[in-house]
Amino acid sequence: MLPRKKTSFPPLLNTLFLLQGMTALFATITLGPRRGRFHDEEGNELEKPKEFPGSSISLQMLGAFILWFGWYGFNAGSALNGTPNENRGSVAALAAANTGLSAGAGGLTALFVNLWILERYTGEPFFDLKYAMNGTLSGLVAITAGCGVVEPWAAVLIGFISGLLYIGSSKGILRLRLDDAVDAIPCHLVNGAWGVTAVGLLASPSRLLAVHGQDEHVGWCYSWGRGSGDGTLLAAQMVSILFIISWTFAIMMPFFIFLDWKGWFRSDPLEEIVGLDTSYHGGCILGDSDVQPEYISAYKQRKEERRVSRGSTGSSGPFMSRSPIETALEIMDEEEHNYGDTDPAKSDDEEDSDDKEVVVNEQAAGQDASV
Repeated sequence: MLPRKKTSFPPLLNTLFLLQGMTALFATITLGPRRGRFHDEEGNELEKPKEFPGSSISLQMLGAFILWFGWYGFNAGSALNGTPNENRGSVAALAAANTGLSAGAGGLTALFVNLWILERYTGEPFFDLKYAMNGTLSGLVAITAGCGVVEPWAAVLIGFISGLLYIGSSKGILRLRLDDAVDAIPCHLVNGAWGVTAVGLLASPSRLLAVHGQDEHVGWCYSWGRGSGDGTLLAAQMVSILFIISWTFAIMMPFFIFLDWKGWFRSDPLEEIVGLDTSYHGGCILGDSDVQPEYISAYKQRKEERRVSRGSTGSSGPFMSRSPIETALEIMDEEEHNYGDTDPAKSDDEEDSDDKEVVVNEQAAGQDASV
C-alpha cells in the first residue's frame, strides 16, 4: 500500500478490516433486516426502528477488552517483525502507545457524543456502554494502518475522528434501513477506510524513515510543511481502498446472491420468530411475551414432524436419526411434561381428597404387610 520496497504488516491488517466491513455491507444488503426491525407484523413501516438489545452487557464488555488486549499483538507484535533490527524496539513501543491512545480517544468520544445527542433530543441522557465499546473498537481499527508511522498526537486525533465516524455511520445506516446487527459496517468499513486514509495524511517523515528506511513520500499534511504538497502516499492509499472495494464486491456479492437463491443464507421464518437460541442452539423457550404461544406450538409441531420423518429412514437407535439440537429439545419437552402433570384446574378439595386416598392406601398396605 505504501510506495516502498518493504511493507510493514499493520497496513495489511487494516486492509483486512476494510475487507471485513465491505463483506458485512454486501451481506447486510443481500440478507435484509431482521423480522420486526423496521416493520411490524402486518408489514407497516415503524416510525422508529425496533431495538434488539444484547443478552449480556457484561459479556460484551469482556469481549471488547479481550479484543483490545489482542490488538497489541496485531500492532506492536507485528512491528517487531516488519522493521529493521536497530529500530525494532522503538517502533513496537510507538505502535503499542498509539494503539492505546487511539482506542481510548475513540471510546470516550463515542460515549460522550452519544450522551450529548441523547440530552439534546430526549432530555434523558445516560451512558450507553455500547457506544463506548464500539467506539473503542473503531479507534483500534483506525489506528492499525498507521500505528508505527504516526505521532502520538496524531493517534489521538485518529481515535477522536473514528468515534465521530462511528456514531454518524451507525445512525446513517439505520436511515438507509440497513440492519447491521453488530455494527460491523461502521466499525470495520468506515473506520477501516479512515485508517488507510489517515496514513496518507499523517504519516510522519521521521517515523517512516525508522520503519521503512525512506521518507521521500510522506503524509500529505507533512508534505505541505516541506512546501511540495506531494500527495503520492495519499493517492496510493486511495487506490488501495478502491481496489479492496472492487475485489470484495467481485468475490463476495455473487457468493451471497447464490446462498440467498438456494435458501441457505437465512433461517426459516418460523425459526426466526421463535428465536435462534432455541431453533439453532437448543436453548429453552423462556416464554418471552414477544413470542406468541401459537408460534411456539407451530415450531414444536414442525420439530416433531421432522423427527418422525427422519426416524422413518431406518436409522437404528432412538437418537441416531436426530440432530443434537432436536434431541436436546425433545428432552426439554419431556421434562416440561413431567413437571406439568398436575392439573391446574383441580380444586383444593379434589387435591385434599387425593391426598387422603393416598394415605388410606398406604395404611391398607401396612396392615396387609403385618398380617
